[in-house]
Amino acid sequence: MILGTTLRQGRFIASNSTANLIRRSFDSSRTTSFASQFSTSYHLLIEPTALIIAQQQRARSSKNFKTKTFWHSTPSHYDPPVRSLHQSYHASSSPLQYDSVKEVDPESNFYRALSPSLRSAIIEDLRSADLDNNGRIDANDLRTLLRKHNDSFTEEEVLELSELFYTSLGASSVDFHRFMEALDAAAAEEQRDEWGAIIKIKNNGEAILTEANGKFKTHPLGIGTCASEYMYAKTHGKYSEEDLNIELTHVPAVTFSDKTALFAVKCVRFAFDTATMWNIGSITKEKILNRAIFLETIAAIPGMVAAIIRHFRSLRNMARDGGMLNMFLEEANNERMHLLTFIRMKEPGYLFRAAVIGAQFGFGSFFLTAYVINPTWCHRFVGYIEEEACQTYTKILKEMDDAPSGSDLAEWGADDAPKIAKGYWHLGERGTVYDVMQVVRADEAEHRDVNHAVSGVPEDTVNPMYDPRVKLDEMLKKYVKDIMEKEVSKQANVT
Repeated sequence: MILGTTLRQGRFIASNSTANLIRRSFDSSRTTSFASQFSTSYHLLIEPTALIIAQQQRARSSKNFKTKTFWHSTPSHYDPPVRSLHQSYHASSSPLQYDSVKEVDPESNFYRALSPSLRSAIIEDLRSADLDNNGRIDANDLRTLLRKHNDSFTEEEVLELSELFYTSLGASSVDFHRFMEALDAAAAEEQRDEWGAIIKIKNNGEAILTEANGKFKTHPLGIGTCASEYMYAKTHGKYSEEDLNIELTHVPAVTFSDKTALFAVKCVRFAFDTATMWNIGSITKEKILNRAIFLETIAAIPGMVAAIIRHFRSLRNMARDGGMLNMFLEEANNERMHLLTFIRMKEPGYLFRAAVIGAQFGFGSFFLTAYVINPTWCHRFVGYIEEEACQTYTKILKEMDDAPSGSDLAEWGADDAPKIAKGYWHLGERGTVYDVMQVVRADEAEHRDVNHAVSGVPEDTVNPMYDPRVKLDEMLKKYVKDIMEKEVSKQANVT
């Protein structure tokens, strides 16, 4: 599986394989199209016939495609071949350009995706949440609006999103029609033909194509990226069963830099496995803890080094970092929490601690120098290191699964997890050592995917784990979904 990342017109575009790799890093839930999720209510957004007409227009006007036969009649078949999952915008994005209207008119032809009936329902909802009756939405109004849809938004999400809305707009507000444009853009993001063009639908059913890539270089709400510099909420608790079902992936080494990074990782892995006799004899509790404790003391170095270098660069250049250093600081602290968990199960001796000091000095000096010279190589190196970590914890979990009942390994896996682990990962009162191994592997998979994803991106790329525009865009999509479901319910009750 190839993880391909390209930069197009100020936006980070991820291939479908990239989306599969990093879906756990950015959302905890599989991203799917509006068409596949809400097929029963999709007629509120777009008619299949108009969609086919739009694609036919595209085929006729294109010089690069031969005549095509349109076999499908449902909109669910028209997902774009390349989808932007997390949309890692640049911190230096150009100003937003979008169609606007002077008044909120449900019958306006400027909207691309929202039908007149759906727009009327949204306008009514916005007016009911407008506490100041000024035709604008501020953070307090947004909090009131989202609380009306508590089936879709938890109180924690409401507070986080309203705070993000406040900080991203600089304590300002947006008028109704701009909020409607943002909702429309969020819905239209999922409605493209197979070549990636957004499809506009006028009230008369006429389908109009517009190029999708590069039109909206900032979020339609006009929000900035200041919040990414100081806001970063990441919890490692409450992993779902799907999140814990980690796929062992590998990013093929394409460039010379990639190949040297992979070669270095394989050499280090071979040397460490040989020195610790990891592949000789059976896997025991002692082997696992010695390996995990030692490696976690080293694994926390790259994130901290990356954060420090980016911090000083931000100060030196007097420019924003895009919030990336917050992500790397969290990564370093997450690895440290792995260490603090494992040392509750075993107290290292003096010789072990001396080896840790030597390894930290050697690897720390090497990685610091390498990151100053070539950050791209370093992130690819860490990505490959985390691939190996995922394989190691997968092997540990398999050994625990296959261990005979009553054996030391089976009993250890069923022991209570340390208190610090239960609190950090929300393992519950009955969390076990086996559960710890699962969540640690999930953390390593996240670090794997993130480091591969950021390898080679421009310095001004906004933190892909916490981009305010993406967070608010997901809020808008959830809001539209909830409105759609309520409208369908109303129509069903009427009929």
